[in-house]
Amino acid sequence: MLKSTRLRLCVVASVFLAVDPIVVSASPEKLADGLRPFLSVLSGEQKRFELNGSAEVIIDRKPQTISLRLIRFDDEQFDLDLTHQDYAVRIRRRTDLTAFELPKHGVVFVGHGMVSKSDCIQPQGIVKRLVSPASQAAAVVDLVIHATPDSLAQVLTTLLEVRFDAKSGRWSKGDTAWNFPAPGKLELAIAKSRVTLGISQSVPKPVSADAWPDSKVVAIDRAELERTLARGVRRAGEILAPSTALKNPAQSNRKVDNGELRWIGGQRVALLQGSPEEIGRAHGELLAVESRRCIDSVLYTFAIAQAIRTGRWFRHDLDLAYERLAPHIPERHKVETRAMARSLGIDPKVAESLNVFPELFHCSGFAVFGKATTDGKLYHGRVLDYMTTIGLQDSATTFIVKPDGKIPFANVGYAGFIGSVSGMNARQISLGEMGGRGEGKWDGVPMATLMRRALEECETLDEVMNLWKNNPRTCEYYYVFADGKTNRAVGVAAFPESVEFVFPGQADPRLGEGIVDAVVLSADARLKTLRERVQAKHGRIDVETAKWLMSRPVAMQSNLHKVLFVPADGVLYVANADHKRPAAERPYVRLDLNELIGTMTNARAADD
Repeated sequence: MLKSTRLRLCVVASVFLAVDPIVVSASPEKLADGLRPFLSVLSGEQKRFELNGSAEVIIDRKPQTISLRLIRFDDEQFDLDLTHQDYAVRIRRRTDLTAFELPKHGVVFVGHGMVSKSDCIQPQGIVKRLVSPASQAAAVVDLVIHATPDSLAQVLTTLLEVRFDAKSGRWSKGDTAWNFPAPGKLELAIAKSRVTLGISQSVPKPVSADAWPDSKVVAIDRAELERTLARGVRRAGEILAPSTALKNPAQSNRKVDNGELRWIGGQRVALLQGSPEEIGRAHGELLAVESRRCIDSVLYTFAIAQAIRTGRWFRHDLDLAYERLAPHIPERHKVETRAMARSLGIDPKVAESLNVFPELFHCSGFAVFGKATTDGKLYHGRVLDYMTTIGLQDSATTFIVKPDGKIPFANVGYAGFIGSVSGMNARQISLGEMGGRGEGKWDGVPMATLMRRALEECETLDEVMNLWKNNPRTCEYYYVFADGKTNRAVGVAAFPESVEFVFPGQADPRLGEGIVDAVVLSADARLKTLRERVQAKHGRIDVETAKWLMSRPVAMQSNLHKVLFVPADGVLYVANADHKRPAAERPYVRLDLNELIGTMTNARAADD
C-alpha cells in the first residue's frame, strides 16, 4: 500500500512540478512540517479553521489582487469571502440556508430547504464533489486524500528533487518557489503570480445569514443555488485543467435506434433520423456525457460568472426569455427537446433553457461566387467567435439530421442544443448567423429556431428570406444566406421591427462599398481585414483561399468553430476549437452531406 501511494504521489506531483532535475539540499522533515497544517485542512482532517490569503496575478497584462477569507465552522457551515477590485462574492452556508451575496451589486440570493447530496457545497467531502475526474486537478485531490505530510515531502525532495535554499529559506522547482515564514503560513510564487496563505484554528461563532441590511434579498430555490455553485465550479475545473480524456476523447463509433455517432477526422458527427421524439431520444442517448458538459458550461459555470458580472441570476433571465419565446417555437422542436431531456434524465425545463442561450454571438461571414471565384462556384464562410472560455468545444458535434417529412440538413453545433447557428441543407441552402445587440427583445421566434426552420423547410433563397420577413424576430442579428443552386447570396440585418437585405455588390454604410459577386459581413478591424482579403484575392478564390479568408485575425481568439460551405457540392469543411487553440488554428474536416445522408438507414440498432 505504501509503495502504491508513493508511486501515485510521484506521478501526481510530476504533472504539476516536472522540469529539469535539480539537487536536493534539505531533509524532507523540514518540508513536511510546513506542509502539515495545509494538508490537514485540504484533506478534511481539520474540521474547524480560518484561512486567510491573497493572490496577486496577471490578468489582461496587469497585476490584480484577489483576497480570500474562508471559515469552516463544522461539517455543514462555512463562510467564504472573495474580493477583487471589480468583483466581490460572499457565501454564507448554514444548516438550514445558503446565501450568495454580490456586495458590489447590492444583491444577495438566499435559499432555504433541502439540497442534493451530490450537488451541494456542504463542507464535508466538498473537495471530491467540486473536482471532476475529467480535470487534471483530480490528481491533486488524489494526492491530498492519500498523502501524509511526510510521504509527500519525501516524494518532493527525493523523487522530484525539490531544492531548499538555506539562505532565503525557500523551496523551489523551476519557476515555482515557496516558503513557510511561520507555522500555518505559506508564501508561494509561480512565475509572476504571488500567493500568501495563513491558517488559524481560532474560529469565531457563525453569525446569522438571514439578515442582509445592505443588499436586496432575492429568494431562490436552495437546491438550484447550491447545484449552480457546485456544478459550475466542477465544470470550471475541467475547462481550466482538462484531463487527457477531455483533450483526447476516446473516438468510438456507436449506434442506437434512429441514431449513430461517428468520428470523422477526429470530429464527432451524429446522424439522427425519424420523428421529433425519435431524434431527440437518439440525440440524448448518443451524446449524454457531452450534453451534460454543455449544460454545465452554460447553465452553471457561465451562470456564476454572469451573476458576478451583472448581479442577476442567469437562470431567471433564461427562464423569462423562454417564457416569451416559447409561443413562437414549433411544437415539433419542443417535442424533440423534451425527448432529449428524458433520455438524459434531466428536467425538460433545463433543456429548454439551454436552447435559448445563444444570444450574444460575435462573428464573421461571407459568400463569394461568380467572378470572385476560380470556378464560379459559391463558397460560403462562417466564423463563430464565441466563448471558448466556457468549454463548449468539449461538446462540439456536427449533426446530420433526416427528419420525417422535412429536408435533411447538416447542423454544426453542440451536444444538447437542437437549434442552429451554422448549417446547410440537402437543397443547397446554407446559413450562418452573427449576433448583435438587443438582448431582452424576446417576443418573437428565437434566432436558432428560425435557422433550424430554414434548414428543414426552405428549398430556395427566396423562401429563406420570406421566412425572416414573415415571422416575428428577436434581438438584433446579422446573417449570410446562400443558395448553391442559383449562385445567389444575401447579407441580412434583422431586428424585431424590421429586416434589411444587402445584396452582392451593394454598398452599405455599415459594411462599406460593394464588392462584385460577394457579400462580406463582420465588424470593426475584422471587417476591414476580411474586405481587404476578398478584394486582394478576387477572381482567384477557391476552397483553400476561402479557408484562408477566415484565418486570424478575421477569426478572434475566442473562435469556437469555422465552417466553409460549398452548397452546390453538398460539402462542408468544419474546424473546431480545442482547449489550447481556437478553431482558426485547427485543421478542417471535409464532410459530404449527401454521402452521409445516403448512408443513413431505418434499421434499428438491435438489428446490427
